[in-house]
Amino acid sequence: MDNRDEVREFLATRRARLTPEQAGLPQYGGSRRVPGLRRAEVALLAGVSPDYYVRLERGNLSGVSDSVLEAVARALRLDEAERAHLHDLARAANAGPRSRRPPKQQVRPGTLHLLHAMTDAPAFVRNGRLDILAANRLAEALYAAAFDTPARPVNLARFCFLDPRADDLYPDWDEAANTTVALLRTEAGRDPYDKALTDLVGELATRSDDFRTLWAAHNVRLHHTGVKRFQHPVVGRVELGFEAMPMPADPGLTLTAYSAAAGSPAADALRLLASWAASNEPTGHAPAREADRT
Repeated sequence: MDNRDEVREFLATRRARLTPEQAGLPQYGGSRRVPGLRRAEVALLAGVSPDYYVRLERGNLSGVSDSVLEAVARALRLDEAERAHLHDLARAANAGPRSRRPPKQQVRPGTLHLLHAMTDAPAFVRNGRLDILAANRLAEALYAAAFDTPARPVNLARFCFLDPRADDLYPDWDEAANTTVALLRTEAGRDPYDKALTDLVGELATRSDDFRTLWAAHNVRLHHTGVKRFQHPVVGRVELGFEAMPMPADPGLTLTAYSAAAGSPAADALRLLASWAASNEPTGHAPAREADRT
């Protein structure tokens, strides 16, 4: 992934969606040849020269100060996720390509023990590419369709866009697809030189029209907490809260856990799912194990 292209397209799409009225600028009438704000209008709002902003939108964030980035973020009305993404793009532009191979991501034994202990909550550890690196028994049961393939590690983006069973598992497939792409786009901003991520995006863009369209929108998202709905073939419709917690001791990894309120239909569904998982599990199965890694 080329960082300059990413910067250019991100800023251009944010500028295109913002009208002069939304930005608090006077509208003098007449036709506008570009959607949204002009570059000179963004420069005015950010307090920089038009030439300087043109340089930024051409993808050159080298040496740009945090104060200028914040001024541009305010001018473009960026939300929290977009502001963080802009800073990530600037850090990547100033760091340049990595000169050495990054270390292989591994799930520590202590984390595996924690997953094993979470018997009432589906939980898994993933990386920024949405590879599931470790999962407990209940998470494997919840995502049984995704785990029902020989490919490892299970990748939630491939499942969402390339496996027709995702349409059945996710009753809100459009929301799941938008979130999936936004998370990958966010990760690409953090590390545009991740070859495995580049390869994944290229594969999905080649094989899925839906992915290619969503990827071109350059949307990003923070995905720390919320509600997710499933239509599971065994337990039916279930709505679960989730917490996605970055792991400070393991940079780049996130622990995601689902839960249901005590006494709720969702809690009953999780108990039924646990019973089904136990009855369909080979003897000696490890309830939480580290997945094969690439």
